[in-house]
Amino acid sequence: MSGQKLHFVLVHGAGHGAWCWYKLRCLMETSGYKVTCLDLKGAGIDRTDPGTIDSFDEYNQPLIDFFLRDLPENEKVILVGHSAGGLSVTDCIHRFGTKKIHMAFYVAANMLKNGFVTDQDFKDGMPDFPEPGKIPFSMIPPEDSILKSMLLRPQPKGIKSAKFTDGPDADNVPRVCIRALYDPYLKPDKQQAAMIRRWPPSQVFDIESDHSPFLSNVFVLFGFIVKAVASIEL
Repeated sequence: MSGQKLHFVLVHGAGHGAWCWYKLRCLMETSGYKVTCLDLKGAGIDRTDPGTIDSFDEYNQPLIDFFLRDLPENEKVILVGHSAGGLSVTDCIHRFGTKKIHMAFYVAANMLKNGFVTDQDFKDGMPDFPEPGKIPFSMIPPEDSILKSMLLRPQPKGIKSAKFTDGPDADNVPRVCIRALYDPYLKPDKQQAAMIRRWPPSQVFDIESDHSPFLSNVFVLFGFIVKAVASIEL
């Protein structure tokens, strides 16, 4: 690394935005890391109407543009994706491989190797949404729940069109799955267990959290990330 700061790129899930990482970004930056948080198309402060985004490629274009336009030629990053942000991370793994990516983290995230290609992919990778009127289990502090309710945006339907062709270097990128034990959407013994079995990661950590560890248990999340990064040679 030649004294260069480790650079983390944090990728939000559907309906969220760069804002959701504020706690983790603070911990990382005060610990000396470089951090990039960006909004995908139709998310956060991006002005695109989410209802007009019909393809995953369009939705994920801001992250691809970051790699192609903003990231220096000699620099590599560590990707961290939450929920549907896992699809964005996988897209980049196939496109850029170890040339641009040190490591990838899937935090309560979709970890389908090729996206949504088969019926089994949809069974293993789609979240379980609550019945109308039912409030899903949450461990998020009240103030963060209010913040989230003020900033969430509709989820673009184009996310479900995510499909990836195997990149030549994809399996060489170390992947870490951080499984949320009380996740009501991507359940640890259902969707996450299936995705781990189908595309085994380098490491798996279990965190005492709901679907949003970056809000409900951020110190432990940060600790797992630091521990995993320390275990590989950069």
